[in-house]
Amino acid sequence: MAPLDFLRKFKSYYSKEEEENAPPPLSVGLVVCLSIAFTAFYVLPFYLSTATRPSSTIFRDSHAVIKARIRTVVLACALCALVTLYVIGENVHPSSTEMLHLLGWFPIGFGDTLRALLLTMLLFSGPLFEGAIAEGAWRSWVTGRPLLETLSSWIGWRNFVAGPITEEFLFRSLLTPLSLLTPLTPRQTMFITPLYFGIAHIHHFYEFTLTHPRVPYLHALLNSLFQLAYTTLFGWYANFVFVRTGNLLAVILAHAFCNWMGLPRVWGRVEAGVPIGPPAGVDASRDRDHPSRRAESTVQVVGGELGIGWSVAYYVLLFAGAVVFERNLWVLTESTGKLAEI
Repeated sequence: MAPLDFLRKFKSYYSKEEEENAPPPLSVGLVVCLSIAFTAFYVLPFYLSTATRPSSTIFRDSHAVIKARIRTVVLACALCALVTLYVIGENVHPSSTEMLHLLGWFPIGFGDTLRALLLTMLLFSGPLFEGAIAEGAWRSWVTGRPLLETLSSWIGWRNFVAGPITEEFLFRSLLTPLSLLTPLTPRQTMFITPLYFGIAHIHHFYEFTLTHPRVPYLHALLNSLFQLAYTTLFGWYANFVFVRTGNLLAVILAHAFCNWMGLPRVWGRVEAGVPIGPPAGVDASRDRDHPSRRAESTVQVVGGELGIGWSVAYYVLLFAGAVVFERNLWVLTESTGKLAEI
């Protein structure tokens, strides 16, 4: 059950009706400084140690680098959480239950989680059809084998477990509640805080230039700007779900699912031999740019192409899924555990 008394008190911090009597407990300047510091704590340690710093001979996909980086980000998240708990505790004085709810840790809300995951899956109606039906991968999905194989590698563990958990923990569970306690409106918070999430991925530009020295800098820059754009876009969506449900687990699972799916195809024909998820030991982000590296499908199609009808069905489902997503965006995120009204 949501701590409704605290939510009413929390709402007074940004309610125009009670603005004069209950000023926001935190300043925008303080929260911006904390947000920048938390983002730096999450990223900069990657470059302070030889165990995590990429070079022409040390790659981010190395198992040793992945394990060292996971340890680093877990420590960074723990330190940032302690700072957040102290700042909120000293300025708001919530009870333990209220604090847990404000950070999205409790109550878990499995119904909210399933609805948020269903909402996210609607955006991938086309790719799900491509993988499950056109390529016949549903048989292996039922057994769970692709997931188990992927998580048996450190790359899979980073992309679908450690990454979603630590990123959503810091950029959603810590930064968003802090911003909601400032004069910023919930809608402003929803759009501003994901910028830190997007900026945290810019360092991939440096790593890309190291691992792809022959690629022109302009191409590397455009690649990084594109990544900044779609990570920020996802951050807006994740923030919307988090504020509407007050549920950290919901955004973690949505993040992991989006990482698994990759970006939906928006042009070209549906082809056989393109798996919907990365196999064990394969970096999904690199394989999306290099289809020739993807694992071969078990579906046997003459010429490697499916009929045009499959492509038509894919794009119809992709468009229909987006329409249904838009129409159910508010319905499927409605929750008694919401942190604020958007």
